[in-house]
Amino acid sequence: MLKIGVLVSGGGTNLQALIDKIEEGYIGNCSIVTVVSSKEGVYALERAKKHGISATCIARKNYADIKEYDEALIKHFEECKVDLIVMAGFLSILGETFVQRFKGRIINIHPSLIPSFCGKGYYGIIPHQKALEYGVKVTGATVHFVELEADSGPIILQKAVYVKDDDTPETLQKRVMEEAEWEILPKAVKLISEGKISVEGRRVRIKD
Repeated sequence: MLKIGVLVSGGGTNLQALIDKIEEGYIGNCSIVTVVSSKEGVYALERAKKHGISATCIARKNYADIKEYDEALIKHFEECKVDLIVMAGFLSILGETFVQRFKGRIINIHPSLIPSFCGKGYYGIIPHQKALEYGVKVTGATVHFVELEADSGPIILQKAVYVKDDDTPETLQKRVMEEAEWEILPKAVKLISEGKISVEGRRVRIKD
């Protein structure tokens, strides 16, 4: 049984997508054992509790520096015996201590086709604003392994979403979530839970 810990900072729509796919049986042999938010009172925590999942807030502001924050997160996830950590809209920075401790066991969903519109400062609505400003015809979402540099780890899955002439950042964000993020994040977790993922350098291989 693959034990999953989910990191969140907001409404938790990607968390909900994971919960739904586990409950439907699409993702087997795994369970979400803990949800950790970087902010108090976010709806993602309520989503977890509604489904009987342990949920807590570990806020960066309560720790003197990033190393102390990393240690608090590490302690929590190790106590929960987590095998895989999923960053599902987590907006706090993770430090080297945390990333190295769980190397190869942290994945993130990013709302663009990496390497476009990604890296430091590209979160939330910003990648969609930048995509529209640049005038791209296609954007999308990417699931990747997490390394210390933001959005730099090996890519597991990507899905494209066409940009419409009348899109606003908000309409584009919604469509990227519905058409790409909510599909490829559960799919990536499913592949990992089935042992179908291997990494060779920067290339992620998916077994049939």
